[in-house]
Amino acid sequence: MNPIQRIEAKATDLGEGMIVYRALPTKQCRMIGAWCFLDHAGPMPFAPGQGMHVGAHPHTSLQTFSWLIEGEVLHRDSLGSKQVIRPGEVNLMTAGHGIVHTEDTLPEATGMHLAQLWIALPSSAKDCAPAFDHYPVLPRWVADHCTFTLLAGTYAGHTAPATLYTPLIGMDVLASAATTLTLPLDPAFEYGLFALEGGFTCGAEAFNTNELAYLGAGSAAVTVELTAGTRLLLLGGEPFAEQITMWWNFVGHSKEDIMKAQQQWAAKDPRFGVVDNPDERRLVAPPLPWAGS
Repeated sequence: MNPIQRIEAKATDLGEGMIVYRALPTKQCRMIGAWCFLDHAGPMPFAPGQGMHVGAHPHTSLQTFSWLIEGEVLHRDSLGSKQVIRPGEVNLMTAGHGIVHTEDTLPEATGMHLAQLWIALPSSAKDCAPAFDHYPVLPRWVADHCTFTLLAGTYAGHTAPATLYTPLIGMDVLASAATTLTLPLDPAFEYGLFALEGGFTCGAEAFNTNELAYLGAGSAAVTVELTAGTRLLLLGGEPFAEQITMWWNFVGHSKEDIMKAQQQWAAKDPRFGVVDNPDERRLVAPPLPWAGS
């Protein structure tokens, strides 16, 4: 088994009191397969009248993957989609050539717990037509004092419904009691284990909430010890074969891709469309770090 790399998620302030913990990308680990972004929000309580309200913002050449554990979030996008995601459900938005969306907790929401991920699209699909899919029913089973929910890909004879463009796996594991699991792995995949709640031990090392254990590729199995109440996120995929550039809400396969998207967003180009939302706030992209270089 490869040496396990510990990555501590970095607390990031998104504004309006919204603190998330970012585990991908980091200097130590940019991607796990095509998974290129992981923000962990919550569990967090909301005071009356407060909540999460993310204004209209664009995406390109990626898929946003929302796994909701607690709360209710309303998604709107420039395709006309209007969908509430509830606990145990997944929203998958494929940006492709370009899309814009907003995210808002419902007024009656008293809290939220969410894992927000991005999947980089390969060059063959980076300019595909945008799409939105909602998956209220996912493969779920119980074994070894754990409830397994398959979010993406194929595992243990189960296949999740999410549309993917590269070989990936995403799975939520919730332990009802302290237990030891041996999870079969695909040696062609690289993997990471992230504690959404509680903690786990892997390779004699203890990991706490908001810590990622990067396992690398080449292993046929991993053994983990989970404390009662631990919620673990398993991410994996074939190492991504292409170089990508990530900046703000864009993924591109070159700096030129990013620059073009940023200019078009600033110019309100029809590439992204608009969200039918009477309360829409349009987010402004920060300056490009390499502008003028």
